[in-house]
Amino acid sequence: MAIFNKESLESLRQRVDLVEVLSSYVELKRTGSSYKGLCPFHDEKSPSFIVQKGDSHYHCFGCGAHGDAIQFLMTHQKMSFSDSVESLAQRFHVHLEKSEGTEEKKGPGKALLKNALEFASQFYHFYLLHSKEGHAALHYLYSRGIDLEFIQHFSIGLSPKNSGIVRKALQAKGIQDNVMLAAGLIASTANGQWRDCFNDRIMFPIHNASGEVIGFSGRKYKEETFGGKYVNTSETDLFKKSRVLYGLNHSRRRITKERHALIVEGQVDALRLIQEGFNFTVAGQGTAFGEGHVKELLNLGVNQVFLALDSDAAGREATAKIGHLFQKEGVEVRIVQLPEGDDPDSFLRDKGPQAFIQLLGEGVDYLSFLVKHLGQGLDINSPAGKSELIQNAVKMIRAWDHPVMVHETLRKLAHLMKVPEDYVGVGQEQLPHIYVKKSASVGFQAVDPDRIIETDLLRWLLLFGQEQTRLIELVKSNLVKEDLHVPICQKIFEVYFNNVENHRPCDLLSLVIDLDDAEAQLVLADLVQKMVNKERAEQQLIETIQKIFDRNWMEKREEIRMRIQSGQCTDEEATALIKVFDELKRNPPKVKS
Repeated sequence: MAIFNKESLESLRQRVDLVEVLSSYVELKRTGSSYKGLCPFHDEKSPSFIVQKGDSHYHCFGCGAHGDAIQFLMTHQKMSFSDSVESLAQRFHVHLEKSEGTEEKKGPGKALLKNALEFASQFYHFYLLHSKEGHAALHYLYSRGIDLEFIQHFSIGLSPKNSGIVRKALQAKGIQDNVMLAAGLIASTANGQWRDCFNDRIMFPIHNASGEVIGFSGRKYKEETFGGKYVNTSETDLFKKSRVLYGLNHSRRRITKERHALIVEGQVDALRLIQEGFNFTVAGQGTAFGEGHVKELLNLGVNQVFLALDSDAAGREATAKIGHLFQKEGVEVRIVQLPEGDDPDSFLRDKGPQAFIQLLGEGVDYLSFLVKHLGQGLDINSPAGKSELIQNAVKMIRAWDHPVMVHETLRKLAHLMKVPEDYVGVGQEQLPHIYVKKSASVGFQAVDPDRIIETDLLRWLLLFGQEQTRLIELVKSNLVKEDLHVPICQKIFEVYFNNVENHRPCDLLSLVIDLDDAEAQLVLADLVQKMVNKERAEQQLIETIQKIFDRNWMEKREEIRMRIQSGQCTDEEATALIKVFDELKRNPPKVKS
């Protein structure tokens, strides 16, 4: 994660207009000296989401959501701390500098790459609409049912047939070759010349979740065009094919809110569905849909996915693999069964959105699809064929990470295949290997229970303390800095309460600036990214304080016991220690609420 210096963050804090940021996601109406809107964090009919004019914080009086611009982007848009800072810096024209000691890749910064890609997108779009070559491409698109409104809405473009035109156009805008190269727009030839990476192709801009162009997918529309059907931007600092979900910039809000997603294969399929109101649709990009894509959706809280892949053999095979990846993570999978020879785009054009809604409703569960898919080529009426199918299905199911899902799916498999449950191993499931991932983002290599407890304490203060002042008083009346063991947590605790005492803000950005510490920046960013139950904030905080009490109490007792058993105490000292030990044992600490 990038570590930004104090001066950059201070400049950003002064320049950010919170109302402008929030207005991109929430409809705000001015009422006197404040702005009100419907809270994006919970369902409501009367607006309780408020921003005071000139303030740097939002607050919802309905659900208690509270934070600054960075916190909003991290919680609502599921962006990382670094991405949130960089997004705001680009929006409000703030130059960011990294802290000393931060490893920084050589080459153009991300802002320069995004600028080059955005201009390239505009150029491709203009070239499609206003060039002689573009007329032939438009004719092809119109024949595919892609009209002008569709083209303009999604900024579809065309790359010129002759190489070098894009490079010249970008040079005229002051964009240098090294930036174009790093952005994946040009490449060097064997004789040391430059060539455009895309030629004579219909161009689909690829956006990140915030709507910024990070790459392109070029589709050939003439048989004689060199190369495969699709050519995609090569891997760059912005574009990571294994994680990019096409269409997420249009669908992220609804996916996050409704916690389900529709997955398709191609760009046109995704855009067609989004245009027709299915704006919870995404597609993989440039590679098979894999674990990286699954992780991106899991980070958005998805608990159900619909798979609407092509109805051919390759599509069915991909459906089985993708469904397995989601089921493995405990996500429910429904299979949308398209008619043979159809894809989502052709089905929508022929039958319309209502028919597709019906298809979604008729989607089959993953196990039913899997049994049918694994049974192809087998004679399941024979004992051998039936046995092979069941063994293959059980092997896949047992690879899933969630015991309850494994157990219930095995029971359902037994029912589908009409065999006793113990034949498929119901009740014999082994718990998966549970492990904790090492976290490079907060700088430690092993599970540290002290750090876990103390960061939990800080999380409640950061997320809710400023508005629920009772939580601050609860901590102040029970804990002091010395009750914490982890140095960075002590430091954050101290700065937080210094700000409270001096009536200074305690939001994420303010604390990062006041601490001016690389490790603190990493820890604070991680605090915001964990999902918590806002309704149980006080109860959870009390439980966390009690855990700290219990830990310190047990450590104190163990310390005394070790001193008594060391044999280095006089009889009088040992007697005194025993009294202290017994007193501690009789009076375990309790939270003063």
